[in-house]
Amino acid sequence: MKNISLLFIAGLFVLQSCTINSEIVYHKDSASTSVTDIDMRQFISEMKAMTPDSLKQQKEFGEMDKLPTVWTSFLDIQKQDGKPQTTDPDSIRLMKKIFMKMNKENNEPAGLSLKMDHFTQADYQMLKGYNKKEKLPLDQNIFNNWDGQTLTINTENFNLKNIEEALKSKASKDEAEKVEGMVTMFFKSIGTTLKFENKIRSITGKHDWVKQTDNYTVKINYDLKAMYDKEAKFRNADKKIVIVTE
Repeated sequence: MKNISLLFIAGLFVLQSCTINSEIVYHKDSASTSVTDIDMRQFISEMKAMTPDSLKQQKEFGEMDKLPTVWTSFLDIQKQDGKPQTTDPDSIRLMKKIFMKMNKENNEPAGLSLKMDHFTQADYQMLKGYNKKEKLPLDQNIFNNWDGQTLTINTENFNLKNIEEALKSKASKDEAEKVEGMVTMFFKSIGTTLKFENKIRSITGKHDWVKQTDNYTVKINYDLKAMYDKEAKFRNADKKIVIVTE
């Protein structure tokens, strides 16, 4: 999936021009589905304004325009790219549950979306190994524990490690050294919405970035500056937040 990483690297040249929003739906059967939307409309607009032919000249944008505009599994995308196919049954099963699509606006690329459909806790553990090679811009919150009724959030997952790794994986050595700790310059905002199929009964633990918005929804809005400021002070910063549903 080098297309995703290449587009992130391209974003290094235009500051604060991308937004990332994730939604994780927690199902009653202990599985969850996550969708991450990477909005690049402002970035693409700024690139065009600076050098009108720049998008055509960059190979990765030509490849982006060829990406599917409907949800397509990683397995099918690799087949379309002509890449060697794995024969490992667990990898095949996982790749069938990960989807990607390109979003368009007015017939032009507007961003990318990544979906992990009905993942179990075992699937997420396998994804950690898969991601060591693919370096996907995953939301760390997908690795929190969900048993079908209770979600235990580790607030140490309130970081952008996977996004940084995705950026660094396709950068040169010099570029990679500049990536860590500079995400605040690349993105306008990053947030995660947690939705539950059953009504929320109780929430134990507090964090400044976490807010319940209705009986079924909790939102996490990252303060990007505070994330990288070791001296940042929080009113609430519990290590664990436990959400119990009916």
